[in-house]
Amino acid sequence: MKRVDVVYALIFDETKEKILMVNNVEQSNWTLPGGAVEPGETLQQALMREAEEEIGCKISVGNILAVNEAYTLNDHHHAIFFTFQAKILTGNPSIRDETEISAIQWVDMQTADANMPYLRGVENLLNASAPYYFQG
Repeated sequence: MKRVDVVYALIFDETKEKILMVNNVEQSNWTLPGGAVEPGETLQQALMREAEEEIGCKISVGNILAVNEAYTLNDHHHAIFFTFQAKILTGNPSIRDETEISAIQWVDMQTADANMPYLRGVENLLNASAPYYFQG
């Protein structure tokens, strides 16, 4: 089984109380913006790159909100998912590559909860965090 690290950005609009989600073409599902970490990248670098590729925005990356793990039997991967708090610095979310992302939406907490596998709910993630440090 191959180990794959995946990073996600939880981008929350506090004024509208909505979370930014993308619809992935390949998996045909809704997720947070993000993707696989490439060789030589830190988790933070990967998340900033993925946000720019998927939604066309520069983001700031905050603390880790969740770490999930799964075995994907179809492609024989052992995936570790790191969800980070993030904020949009520049740009307006828009689709950059229609072969990768088919839609971008700001969704309410209930919709986000229905689409993401966090046991205690997305709203609780907003109140939790663990510091992230790259130590070289």
